[in-house]
Amino acid sequence: MKKEQRDPLREKTMNMAIRVVNLARYLKETKAEHVLSKQVLRAGTNPGAMVCEAANAETGQDFVHKLGVAQKETAETLYWLELLFRTSYLSASEYESIRSDAEEVMRLLRSSILTKKKRMATGKP
Repeated sequence: MKKEQRDPLREKTMNMAIRVVNLARYLKETKAEHVLSKQVLRAGTNPGAMVCEAANAETGQDFVHKLGVAQKETAETLYWLELLFRTSYLSASEYESIRSDAEEVMRLLRSSILTKKKRMATGKP
C-alpha cells in the first residue's frame, strides 16, 4: 500500500487556519473583541479553502487564479494581525509567531503560483 503524501501548502494553510480560529476565540472570550476577530477569522481561514479548490481546478489558469485569491487573503490576514498587534490585542510574541506562519504560507503560495505559470508557459501540466 502506497503511503499518502501530504501537500505542504494544504498542511500549512490548515495549520494557519486552526491558529486563526483559536486566535478569534481568544479575542472574543478573553479580550471581548468581536469585530476584528471576525475579520481575521474570515481572512485567515479562506486561504486553506482556496488551496483545496485549487487542487480541483479545471485548468491551469483556474489553479493560478485560486492560489492568487489565497495569496490576497493571506495578505489581508497579515494586515489584520498587524492591526491587532498595534492596538495591543496581541503581544509581540503572539504576533510574531502567527505572523511568521502567515509569511511562510505567503512564500509557499508565491512559489506555487510561479512554478505553475512557468510550467504552463512550457506546455507542461
